[in-house]
Amino acid sequence: MKELSEGHDDPFGLYFAALAVLDDRGIVVGWSRRARELLGHADAAVIGRRASEVLVDPRDLPAVGEAAAKCRRAGGWFGVLNARHRDGRLVELGIRAHALSRDDGVREWMLSGAPAVDVLEWQRDRAVLEGLYRRCPIGLVVHGPDLKLLRVNRAIERFTGLPAAEFRELPTGSFLVPDDARRAVDRVRRVMETGRPLVYSEQFVRMQWDPARERVAMVSSFPMKDPSGRVLGVAEMIEDITERHRAQRRLALLDQAGSRIGTTLDVGETARELAEVMVPHLADHATVDLLQPVTRGEEPTRALAGPLVRLGAGGVGAQQPGPPHPQGEPVEFGSDTPQAECLAEGRSVLEPVLPPDWFSTEGHQGAHAPDLGVHSLIVVPLAARGLVLGVLTLWRSRRPDPFEADDLTLAQELASRAAVAIDNARRFTQQQETAFTLQSSLLPRAVPDQSAVEVALRYLPASAAPGLGGDWFDVIPLSGARVALVVGDVVGRGIHAAATMGRLRTAVHTLASLDLEPDEVLSRLDDLVNLLAVEQEAAGERPVGEQVVGATCLYAVYDPVSGRCSVARAGHPPPVVTAPDGKVAPLDLPVGPPLGLGGLPFEVREIELAAGSLLCLYTNGVIGERHIDADAGMTRLCAALARPADALERTCQAVLDSLVPSRPSDDVALLIARTRVLPPDDVASWQLPPEPASAARARALTTAKLTEWGLEHLTFTTELIASELITNVYRYASGPATLRLIRERCLVCEVSDTSHTSPHLRRARTTDEGGRGLFLVAQLAERWGTRYSREGKTVWTEQPLSGLLN
Repeated sequence: MKELSEGHDDPFGLYFAALAVLDDRGIVVGWSRRARELLGHADAAVIGRRASEVLVDPRDLPAVGEAAAKCRRAGGWFGVLNARHRDGRLVELGIRAHALSRDDGVREWMLSGAPAVDVLEWQRDRAVLEGLYRRCPIGLVVHGPDLKLLRVNRAIERFTGLPAAEFRELPTGSFLVPDDARRAVDRVRRVMETGRPLVYSEQFVRMQWDPARERVAMVSSFPMKDPSGRVLGVAEMIEDITERHRAQRRLALLDQAGSRIGTTLDVGETARELAEVMVPHLADHATVDLLQPVTRGEEPTRALAGPLVRLGAGGVGAQQPGPPHPQGEPVEFGSDTPQAECLAEGRSVLEPVLPPDWFSTEGHQGAHAPDLGVHSLIVVPLAARGLVLGVLTLWRSRRPDPFEADDLTLAQELASRAAVAIDNARRFTQQQETAFTLQSSLLPRAVPDQSAVEVALRYLPASAAPGLGGDWFDVIPLSGARVALVVGDVVGRGIHAAATMGRLRTAVHTLASLDLEPDEVLSRLDDLVNLLAVEQEAAGERPVGEQVVGATCLYAVYDPVSGRCSVARAGHPPPVVTAPDGKVAPLDLPVGPPLGLGGLPFEVREIELAAGSLLCLYTNGVIGERHIDADAGMTRLCAALARPADALERTCQAVLDSLVPSRPSDDVALLIARTRVLPPDDVASWQLPPEPASAARARALTTAKLTEWGLEHLTFTTELIASELITNVYRYASGPATLRLIRERCLVCEVSDTSHTSPHLRRARTTDEGGRGLFLVAQLAERWGTRYSREGKTVWTEQPLSGLLN
């Protein structure tokens, strides 16, 4: 019984059933060994007696009589009845009865019996097996040991479209395309040889008679064995998971698109990322064409006028030709093309099957197919905020199955996400262009004309960081042939940083015009930065963590007459000085606090620079790259500046090549100046006592020197200027006066005294006897002004060498 219950073999089989033979009167004439074991009655106790007397309980006689009547009428019967065991208990049996005809014409009845529980289990097994072959939605395939098909169920009929009978004796995988068939045979052979099942393996299914239709099946394979363990074949459960696989692939593509599209705020890069994501997962070819204004960061008009620009393209297969329009080139679509329709109406176009002559028909020649083998097409608008930015075109040529509605839905979802990223990149580009325009307008466009130094400049905006930086530099001509060299860096990025940089640069120009000392200039800038920070915090323009609350600056003044340079810095990297003999070192200069801390002093250092020395000013973008140690960066900077005789433009480029990557993470401002020293013959200086005769002496000295320099045409005006300025000294100041003439790009006339009283230009009345001196000086000179020092003040004038002012 154990073997029967575990194996669920046919309980009515020859070796498992209890058999009894009854004659037509119901007398037992045959009794099997299995019947003796099951009911306990010996042969002698049963044979020759009525079955109803020995084997039937009186209470069951009505049921047995009814079953016997049905059996006589039908010639057979099957059902469940109770049989009496020898010990009196009742045994529930499943009984099958059918008539036997002997050669002598006597009719007898063969009864086969088995425990009802075994019969029911066997019936359930038969029902399950029958259901697997006839009603189960999951496919069932049975392979023989010779790798031929033995039987398939009706689900396989529906899956393949072939009747089940046609599969019998076919070689395994014979109805699949070769690649798919090879994988199917390998799987069955592996299970056959190892005797181990393979569960949940995916199999691509393409029928030989319909290779364009690709489906995916989940296959579980297990060996069929006899009681001795010998493999009789392989059974496979096959489930069509095509839709599930496609849905998973679409979800995976959406997930991939989320991480691969929009990684930068660059319109072109985002378009290329979209094309790359589409191929080969959804299409064999993909192109992304954007309206020209979008590529420039501008917002497209609703009229959708103007050509498109191809910024993204991708395709599969080395033998496949590329798109007819290279990336970055304008492309125009014919008015009847799907792309033109998509642009005009803002809706997607799906062409599942394209006829072979589709591209040659009128109106389709401008569709720009990647090759003539394409057979299916999708065009989706790239729209964001109600504006169409361009179109995404998808083609299939190598993949045989056409685009479906689900593919269109997926393409629309991906295009919608990409359009938002493209629009964000476009708006960022627009903001960047605005900021760059602002920054360009704030930075010096050319080096002003001056004689003190030769200058080379470089400015590189950061390409690896969002927003603009606040780096700036300046070359400001000062009185007395001097020049101010400035480099600064505002904390923060973006338009606010650029605007703050512009305000600081304007302030530096204003302070430079006052001829203040470098430390005094930085002190005034420090006050201004504090004021800007307070204004922004009060206005709540930006979060507190993003406030522009500081800046660094280096301010140097070089005098080509004395060859001396005064330098002060506010939290800025030190300048690097290269002597004419090639010795290079950063200048040992007190650091000073960054601008914006307030209340702390700045120190100035004065050094002497020989003619031909290099003075290098820079922002931290030059030596502050993350991949370069600061000390190593300074060493490389000094090495790049070790050839002072080279052209400055070449030296600038050498610094950038040595220290700055192709995509710097911070703005780079670089200023290199080569010093000049005015020849002694171009400078004349005299000290005059504070007396009335000094004015005449000044005129005489001036006339003589201008005649020596060949500037006789400036004698009259310069005499008047020198005379008036010397007269003011002995009238309003104390101590001696110093008269100095400098011949450079202009004629400079300076008068210095020990007073700190500021000269005042006023309009004298007709009855006044004086007060017209500075007015005459202002009218005769091209520029004039006053600068102060610890020893006193200097009033200076400049006249062009070409002659009198017009």
